[in-house]
Amino acid sequence: MKNVFTPPDWVPSVSAGMRVLITGATGGLGRSLVGMLIKGSTCTIGAHGSSQTSQFANDRIIPLSQTFSDENSCCALVDNYVEKTGGIDALVILSGSIRYSGHWIDMPANDWENEISVNLNHPFYLARKAMKYMISQKTGGRIIFTGTESALHGGSINSFPYAVVKRGTECMVQGFAREGARDGVLVNGIRLGCIASGFHERWHNKTEEEMEKRVELIPLKRAGDSDEVAAFIIYLLSGYGDYVTGQMLPITGGDWL
Repeated sequence: MKNVFTPPDWVPSVSAGMRVLITGATGGLGRSLVGMLIKGSTCTIGAHGSSQTSQFANDRIIPLSQTFSDENSCCALVDNYVEKTGGIDALVILSGSIRYSGHWIDMPANDWENEISVNLNHPFYLARKAMKYMISQKTGGRIIFTGTESALHGGSINSFPYAVVKRGTECMVQGFAREGARDGVLVNGIRLGCIASGFHERWHNKTEEEMEKRVELIPLKRAGDSDEVAAFIIYLLSGYGDYVTGQMLPITGGDWL
């Protein structure tokens, strides 16, 4: 029987009044997560985009625009959200990019350093700032990072720097989780496989034909749906995720088996 994503007739939810900041909320995964939270929860959502704004018109959404360039710009986003809401209960880091897609052996130093900065440094600054608020609030909190399954296998010739960074993300998840545990701050990550979110088309200029060939390598013979990822994240943000921390949880369709 062919594996097909069929949304169930229920929507996962987080605690009422939860204050959730989502970076990269205007991308494919971000739009799914924001939409699912609006549909199933009564939370306050900070929807961040570097240049775009959230497409959802809802009074529980706070649109935030911020370009990340250094620690100060990352901290400014968290400060801005906290100023508007009075605190922060969850941070979901979906922002990131692959701006160089040639062979890594020819990669200029500036491009290498940019990949590291955007995909490792910025998430670190964001998470550290959010954790400080969560600890000072004495209410606990949740931080979610995103990774990639290819990081466990050395990446590809065209995404090697991204895979290196995401292997570092796995270390951050463990270190942040260890630090936050005594204050009730739970930290986890989602290790993504091939998800139909537009990421590969946007950053690697993948054609429809190339994506079809990629899907054939997946045991379940389909890409993951962005709503499947959103539901996975909401589980970790919900009360059912209270005993999960320091983990990178794969959602891959069996990729790399």
